Amino acid sequence: MPGITKLMGLAATALQSNFSQLKKPYKLNFAITYWCQSRCLSCNIWQFKPKGELTIDEIREFARKNRSFRWIELTGGEPFLRPDIVEIARAFHETSKGLYVMTIPTNSLCSHEMVVRRVEEILNLGIPRLAVTVSLDGYRELHDKIRGVPGNYDRAIEMFKRLKELSRHHRNLYAVFGYTMSKYNQWQLERTYTEVKKAIPSVTRNDFHINVAQTSSNYYGNSEMSLVADNEATVRELSAFVSMRRREFGIIGIVENAFLRTLLQYLKTGEMPLRSRSLDASFFLDSYGSVFPSIMWDRKIANLREINYDVSSVWRSELANEVRRDIAEGKEPKQWTACEAFQSLTGRITSLIR
Repeated sequence: MPGITKLMGLAATALQSNFSQLKKPYKLNFAITYWCQSRCLSCNIWQFKPKGELTIDEIREFARKNRSFRWIELTGGEPFLRPDIVEIARAFHETSKGLYVMTIPTNSLCSHEMVVRRVEEILNLGIPRLAVTVSLDGYRELHDKIRGVPGNYDRAIEMFKRLKELSRHHRNLYAVFGYTMSKYNQWQLERTYTEVKKAIPSVTRNDFHINVAQTSSNYYGNSEMSLVADNEATVRELSAFVSMRRREFGIIGIVENAFLRTLLQYLKTGEMPLRSRSLDASFFLDSYGSVFPSIMWDRKIANLREINYDVSSVWRSELANEVRRDIAEGKEPKQWTACEAFQSLTGRITSLIR
């Protein structure tokens, strides 16, 4: 049962990260492109005009020289705008033999037939768990306004239906809506859920993965924005929704529930609930090959093209160690997004059930 073996490997590595500094990262957050068709109010990625993004041959070389990944997030932009996304997934599947889970978000604006076909091709590679997140930030009129594309809501609903149908034939597929709370949709989470349930009667609150909008200069390009109007109101709205979710089992569900509880804590205090695992358990790689501690911190460590695509050559560098010292001293930007929180939570949960 290779899936169970890889899950146990992920759990063991996450547990180890609680007690000692890892020699190699086990989680990769990788923006494979910054091209995006959305026009989101809370994010400026769509305004980028990327040139010189990593080629598939460069990504294969990076995957070949960095084989420790057990958890990979392929993000964007819109990841499915890369016609070689299946080959990117294949490169990591073939080299990181302990790879257990891969996650990919989508704005649903690409051809549904193409996306479903490529998702199925990635599923057929044999990665034990593939999670696809369908972005949805409100009911029809609100979502289309926030995302800046008329008809986007209906496309998201249809995409979710297609992925859920595919999951009936591929048990390793996990499809959820991705809802980002911001000042643009405050107090609209429950209404959004109600409207979605009219279109998809089988949907539950557990089908919603929730984040709170945050700022970043090296990823979202929105560091000058103010995105959450009222933290106290956001806490009340999120608390009400979370209280009606059912208990989940399985690593993704357990970590998701823990994330929501700690997200509430973060909103109440402004402090990160757990110690950051940035540049230890994980790092962020942008589409140009630049290595950062996280999507929230623009402290560039290196560029793959300058280090022959081998991150281990700078993982123990003085600059990397300086960043780790700054993290230990609380100098890292305060954030709590799923991209960065999940590795902290996985280590904590594993130690509790050990």
